Amino acid sequence: MTDGFRLGAVIITMGNRPDELNALIESVRNQRGPAVELAVVGNGAPLPALPADVRSVELPENLGIPGGRNVGIELFGKDGRDVDAVLFLDDDGLLPNTDSAELLRRAFEEDPALGIVSFRIADPETGVTARRHVPRLRASDPLRSSRVTTFLGGASAVRSKVFAEAGQLPGEFFYAHEETDLAWRALDAGWLIDYRADVVLFHPTTSPARHATYFHNVARNRVWLARRNLPAPLVPLYLGVWFLLTLARRPSGAALKAWLGGFRAGWREQCGPRKPMRWHTVWRLTRMGRPPII
Repeated sequence: MTDGFRLGAVIITMGNRPDELNALIESVRNQRGPAVELAVVGNGAPLPALPADVRSVELPENLGIPGGRNVGIELFGKDGRDVDAVLFLDDDGLLPNTDSAELLRRAFEEDPALGIVSFRIADPETGVTARRHVPRLRASDPLRSSRVTTFLGGASAVRSKVFAEAGQLPGEFFYAHEETDLAWRALDAGWLIDYRADVVLFHPTTSPARHATYFHNVARNRVWLARRNLPAPLVPLYLGVWFLLTLARRPSGAALKAWLGGFRAGWREQCGPRKPMRWHTVWRLTRMGRPPII
């Protein structure tokens, strides 16, 4: 039976999408089966009126995406222990199907080693899933579910035991690559990650480059990702590959300048504790088609 598996959903918001936020909350409340607990975090912004049963907090400053989500996790108790798994949902997303919670409960209960589920993101107007929203190298068929090595932060569910064993999201990152950091630590702790094409989140197709700090944070956090998680011999190899890939993509002058600034910052600034993954995990990632050098 899946009734005993408790789900909670964390939504962080800047307070600038009240209509979309209310629609998302309603789509969560419309899920079949036991109610999904809700927690909303005002990330440096006041919150609109919310239903009485929604847990909420207004933060005095914007802690970034991972920092805000970590606060949301704690609204469900230490490491989210009041629930068995935590959903992360972007505040301009929507669950179009009413069986998503049931599918997630069943997935987690049927596979005790499953730690994280990444949903399929689809544009609400076209139904199209962008390649970058399929968390694997072979992304041409977004309707194919598979085991993967990372996940999509705003359309995912994480078993609470993962936080207890592998830690929460890296708050230092603020934005970019925080999911891969948690994914690598979860995999190193023995958990599995699935991409589920049948669990859908509607989300408008947008470019991440719309954020002013995108290129800086992508580069800085890529360095931090390596410094925190990779065995020492792989750090220069991983970052060298990504440096060449960035140049090959021929970014604009302004974008390249921001990227190089972020790359330098990644070496100068503190990135949090270092805990290199085991070589066994490196081999696991390689066998799954995603060696940690790319």
